[in-house]
Amino acid sequence: MTHPLHTPVVAADGALVRFALADLLGGLATSMRIELTDASAAEPWLTRLVGAEAARTALEQGHADVPARPELATLALLLWARRWWPAGPRLGVPSLDPALLDLEAAVATAAVEDVAEGLLDGFEATPAELFDAAVASGALTGPAGEVRGLCARLAAWFDAQDDVERAEAAAEPEIAGGQRAYALAAGTGPGSPGAGVLAEGRASVDWARVPPGVLDAAEDTVTWRIVAAGRLEVEVAGAFADAVLTAVATHNGEPFAEVPLALGAGQFAGSVALDAAATRLAATPDVHIGLVVGVAAEGVTGTTPADRAAVVSLVRARPPRVWTLAERAAAGDAAEEF
Repeated sequence: MTHPLHTPVVAADGALVRFALADLLGGLATSMRIELTDASAAEPWLTRLVGAEAARTALEQGHADVPARPELATLALLLWARRWWPAGPRLGVPSLDPALLDLEAAVATAAVEDVAEGLLDGFEATPAELFDAAVASGALTGPAGEVRGLCARLAAWFDAQDDVERAEAAAEPEIAGGQRAYALAAGTGPGSPGAGVLAEGRASVDWARVPPGVLDAAEDTVTWRIVAAGRLEVEVAGAFADAVLTAVATHNGEPFAEVPLALGAGQFAGSVALDAAATRLAATPDVHIGLVVGVAAEGVTGTTPADRAAVVSLVRARPPRVWTLAERAAAGDAAEEF
């Protein structure tokens, strides 16, 4: 099964609408696949979306490849970016303001509802929920004209839905210049190895195991060491925002310690005391010690370095003509810094 990282999807009522990641990021999405999970639930909106003939094919076969609808392609891209966008200074990929992404996703969701009412039916966030999330942290950022334009479209949509309160809020948005300040920094890095260090190593963050938009997406940002005093010390360089994070250490695949991580100066860090057996084990030759940051449960479908490198390559190759507003705002802020 293809990892969700590689398969932008919109969850519809009774179906999944999938796009090819490379096409979506390249602005070349010409087709989409509709995979039915409940034909009776999907049938009411399916004909409105793809026409009678394609709908009949999908209902008979359980799936159909149809020409991409730009409204769904835009929403799929924004939903993917909200979860998987690989920001990091070493990667040359700026972080995206989640409030701007939420605002854009609210507009895109409303557009999908206009094309095929009932398609989403609670399986994705509503325009109201996304708009509320966008304004929850205060003034919206980004180019004022474009932000006002998106808000005006939402105001009209909310007004048509008789959502007077949100229509008024969207009609007069509070806008601030510049991107929101994040905590990202290179980090202080580990201390120099020396006497008293029994074992040490590096690890990479598996994007599937941590919340989106929290950590630098580059490889080898995690350093750990076990010192003779009987402590495991962990540092994760590059932090965009605070979160509840834990590092789980394993030897030969079996967990032996959990380290709560706290946000510091541009990094997460933490340490935990080890029992005598674990400390002795660290000093034993040929024992493989690993470290996972985030959710370590076996049920999580993890990403590989190859997965992550492929996505970073596609993101870095995105032509400016297809950038989202959040991307344009981030690029503008980066230019101002230099």
